[in-house]
Amino acid sequence: MLNANSVVVLDFETTGLSPDMGDRAIEIGAVRIENGEITGRFQQLMNPGRRISGFIEEYTSITNAMLKDAPSCAEVMDEFADFIDGYNLVAHNASFDKRFLDAELGQVSRRYSGEFACSMLVARRIYQHSPDHKLGTLVRYANIPSDGVFHRALYDSEMAGKLWLSMLDTINEAYGLNEIPFKLMQEIAKTPKHSVARLLKLY
Repeated sequence: MLNANSVVVLDFETTGLSPDMGDRAIEIGAVRIENGEITGRFQQLMNPGRRISGFIEEYTSITNAMLKDAPSCAEVMDEFADFIDGYNLVAHNASFDKRFLDAELGQVSRRYSGEFACSMLVARRIYQHSPDHKLGTLVRYANIPSDGVFHRALYDSEMAGKLWLSMLDTINEAYGLNEIPFKLMQEIAKTPKHSVARLLKLY
């Protein structure tokens, strides 16, 4: 899946900010996009093996009661590894989600073959005039219909997926690029803002 319009967009909800500090995943949500269309969804709560804080309960709307009977992280992540097999991966603020994906898959000795791209970093270059680059702000800026609650994993991954497709459309309309390689989106994310137009014109 070398084309940017065939990816898995994922989002984690977690007990905290860093798996290096012992934090664990409590929910994974993802959408599989093939040729610009959502063709699959994955959503699962997971029991991290301990209680979560009141702050995380309030922030995510995920409660300890909801997690009590959820399957273990190991069980969910083993299944999720099958879902993402063979696809490149996208997340909004991907460094956060990649850390948790690597840590949780490492716990079950699973790996993934795809590469990551960050929709937030790409958006900073494609939608430079957005007031900020939080997911909710970008969804409004790009006029993407939205009626759900952010900070639940499946909804956030769906909105990030629609944002990703919106950016592909924006690039296509501005530069006539019908087929946009995933590698180009990764390159855009690393290119200084003032150099993005030149990069795309040369492509």
